[in-house]
Amino acid sequence: MTSDIIGKIRRGLKKSPRYIVERLVQELHGQAERHLAPRRAARTRATDLARAAGHNSVAAWWSALALRPFLAATKMDRATLDRLCPGDVDAILKDADRALRREIDLLGSGPLTLGAPVDWMKDYKTGHRWEPRYCRDIEYSNLDRPSDVKMPWEISRMQWLIPAGQAYALTGEERYATCVRDLIDEWIAANPCAMSVNWSCTMDVALRAMTWTWLFHALHTSQAWSESGFQERFLRSLWLHGDFTARHLEKSDINGNHYTADAAGLVFVGLFFGDERTAQQWHRLGWEILVDELPRQVFADGVDFEASVPYHRLVQELFLLPALYRKKLGHQTPASYRERLLAMARFTEGYSRADGSVPLWGDADDARALPFRQQPINDHRYLLAIAGVALDQPTLIEAFSGPRSEAVWLLGAAAAAELPDRAIRMDVPHSVAFAEGGFFVLRNGRDHVFVDCGPLGLAGRGGHGHNDLLSFDAVLNGVHLVSDCGAYLYTASMAERNNFRSTGYHNTPRVDGQEINRFIRPDYLWTLYNDARHVVEEVGFNQDRDLLKVGHTGYERLEPPVKLRRTFELNHSTHELIVVDEFVGAGSHDVETPIHFAEGVSVELGTEEAVLRAGARAFVVTWSDPADWQVSVEAARVSPTYGVVRPTQRLIWRRSGELAALKVTIVPGPAALHA
Repeated sequence: MTSDIIGKIRRGLKKSPRYIVERLVQELHGQAERHLAPRRAARTRATDLARAAGHNSVAAWWSALALRPFLAATKMDRATLDRLCPGDVDAILKDADRALRREIDLLGSGPLTLGAPVDWMKDYKTGHRWEPRYCRDIEYSNLDRPSDVKMPWEISRMQWLIPAGQAYALTGEERYATCVRDLIDEWIAANPCAMSVNWSCTMDVALRAMTWTWLFHALHTSQAWSESGFQERFLRSLWLHGDFTARHLEKSDINGNHYTADAAGLVFVGLFFGDERTAQQWHRLGWEILVDELPRQVFADGVDFEASVPYHRLVQELFLLPALYRKKLGHQTPASYRERLLAMARFTEGYSRADGSVPLWGDADDARALPFRQQPINDHRYLLAIAGVALDQPTLIEAFSGPRSEAVWLLGAAAAAELPDRAIRMDVPHSVAFAEGGFFVLRNGRDHVFVDCGPLGLAGRGGHGHNDLLSFDAVLNGVHLVSDCGAYLYTASMAERNNFRSTGYHNTPRVDGQEINRFIRPDYLWTLYNDARHVVEEVGFNQDRDLLKVGHTGYERLEPPVKLRRTFELNHSTHELIVVDEFVGAGSHDVETPIHFAEGVSVELGTEEAVLRAGARAFVVTWSDPADWQVSVEAARVSPTYGVVRPTQRLIWRRSGELAALKVTIVPGPAALHA
């Protein structure tokens, strides 16, 4: 405990005086809220809020709110959805029926039944429970045990209830509206404002509020939602969500997706409640934050600075959806904001593979802003459609392929009908560099090689980025061969958290067993020392082959120092990938270079080559100076989604002594191998 306090003091002394003052004010405010929040909540009455909004009753206020335009569709013709998105109706009704049974499958939990009433403070995977108390007093990380606070948080975001709202929009059946009403009522009763673990993270408060705004517009006309007592409880609680978010913004000297989510939630709740003075303040504050933060958090080339593909998707939604909601109500979006959103979508287009899957780069917790999904969690292509249509960018629309599920609900059936109806994009995508954000995509119609050569995530803090500098993911001749290992878990396992963000779990060289960027402490799960600087020496893309020469300085701190240079060469006609590692320095060192393979890829190791098999396809791996390198096949793991880990294999090259270059070539095998 003493060392923690000393460490916090030392870190604090490195901050600017302004930041220190702001944090002191935040701490004082947080302590005051221990007493003020419950009192303020007790004084908040829906009837008073209705009068403040200019209505003589809650019922009149309810009706007026229902007339306000909303971002997403809340009524849907079943036949139209079936035509635009075959299979979606059945899938939605199946998910909605699971919600009726209070069944979930979240964050790797597997199918679970929550029961009645739901225990909103419980991690259903481990049984651990956080007792109700003032939210700032709750220690929710619990690094000494396998509990995962993300479970109650995710359950309380209530996004798993959106299919019930969609089912009501499709069928008008009251059982869906009744289900959602009962669960919201249970949540309100069990989670007084600021007095449970589900208020401990403002981001989750904001995301829950965003979900509730859509559920209101989808279900407000139902008989189940017509009871005056429920209407009062719902509007009062949603109002308290806005009030809490405005008072507990997750602001720091470097802000990330939490602060962005807080701001997005304020825009949603502010626009939902309309012209009432406080609601307008929430809207203005949230939008000012988003406008200010977008160029801070997203590089000019569209890459989110947290260095994670899944978080890029989340942050893109958090900046995009409030802008589209404002547009529905006649508000303008600055041209610079629009251009940065389009740049984000272009990065999404760049990292998305032909089949719609994405590299498992950086952290991933499956987070979404307002999901209407009927596509795999790792399919981000819907963002091309939404940004392309809403921001009038034909090139993004042309690049779109895959399911139109999200677009139907966010853009409406008419707009979704104009999108290309195809599972795979038809054009041949060209290679593209996102040099400022630090990602390069070498690609053609059959190959897709994603390379990381950029700054450490969260402006050098680490954040949701990993020790993956110079690592790569590769699809060759239409087969996903080389994969990143993903993220797996956060606070549920300190050891696994650090394993999956370590250098050894990525496709990049390691020297003397050291991390590219040193870990500060095992329990500092989102920070790293910013040791390595990336170096881009040459980028040459043409129709015959792509050449990329990059490096980093992470091992120059060693004694004697080692400079690392890596060259990628992709031959577009033969689908051959060459990766050359050069270790520049003197003295004796231990060097290892691993390549982790995607699920379903098996490895047969020979003396001077290895054969990779993926289904009926085979590839040959060769390397330079076989006598100088020890090569082995080892068990490895990949986490395709949060909380899920699966076995795979890796090849690893090792050498001790004087430094020497390693050239690895992967090429489609001859016909004789495809047996």
